Amino acid sequence: MSEPFQAFRIHREDDTVSGRLETLTLDDVTPGNVVVRVEYSGINYKDALAATGAAPIVREFPLVGGIDLAGEVISSEDARFSPGDKVVGLCGGLSETRDGGYAEIARVDGDMLVHVPQTLDTRTTMAIGTAGFTAALAVHRLEHNGQRPQAGPVLVTGATGGVGSIAVDILSARGYDVAALTGKADQRPFLEAIGASEIVNRNELTMGTRPLESARWGGAIDNLGGDVLAWLTRTTKPWGNVASIGLAASVELHTTVMPFILRSVSLLGVNMEVSAEMRAEIWQRLATDLRPRHLDRIANREVTLDALPGCFKDYLNAGVVGRTVVKIN
Repeated sequence: MSEPFQAFRIHREDDTVSGRLETLTLDDVTPGNVVVRVEYSGINYKDALAATGAAPIVREFPLVGGIDLAGEVISSEDARFSPGDKVVGLCGGLSETRDGGYAEIARVDGDMLVHVPQTLDTRTTMAIGTAGFTAALAVHRLEHNGQRPQAGPVLVTGATGGVGSIAVDILSARGYDVAALTGKADQRPFLEAIGASEIVNRNELTMGTRPLESARWGGAIDNLGGDVLAWLTRTTKPWGNVASIGLAASVELHTTVMPFILRSVSLLGVNMEVSAEMRAEIWQRLATDLRPRHLDRIANREVTLDALPGCFKDYLNAGVVGRTVVKIN
């Protein structure tokens, strides 16, 4: 197949990383056994890091950006997928070691794809995207480890971001009392509209330094890391769970064993690279019992492929609320 297509490709030149639109063919992209006509992708914090070189996400240059995609199969050497199938793919090395979803045509491995559930379409899957999948996986892990609404409020940090806002939405729909931690006090109406019952201003937060502080949270989903994550371990109620899913503030974690041995607090890691069975299960849940109720509010921006270069700076400066969908075809 030699059809030319447009793609947002990331280059490193003289130690400077930047991306631009280019015309490619399949001869220019990494190998795979399924070719997809991409309909939608999304913008994630990780995409902004990759496209600007703010973090060493891309390991091989040049590489097409975009850590997620949804579209229609054009051709397949994988028996699980046939031309015309609607599919969604996340991670699997996209925009790290293999060309990603910011392209009109993508070639990927079938192992990273899932059929779009019947009650979703390709745009909705990318309104959810990597961020929503991560939020759902965090909720899945919390509840698998015994988290229940009656245990007390669940705090979501970085609550106005893509992962945080969808986590607030999902938890609220499942009956949890959700507290939203944010540095954007002006976003109270948005957070309350998607399900937060309490807003905690990060700029006014006093975290303390004792090995254990007053137990306040039944559980938490943390996007920040660093001091905030350490504080969460010290303020979570006995037998509560803290899901760690991000490092927007810091990769460091300094705490003591006290929350774990005196309160039986569990610190749960959440990694997107899950088994094919787990990936299919989470997508099925996102189409049913974990489906966000307020996607129209959360994913309220749509941009085209040619607008991508101007979108990433706001993500790096924490200037984005919710999700951005990228319309490809």
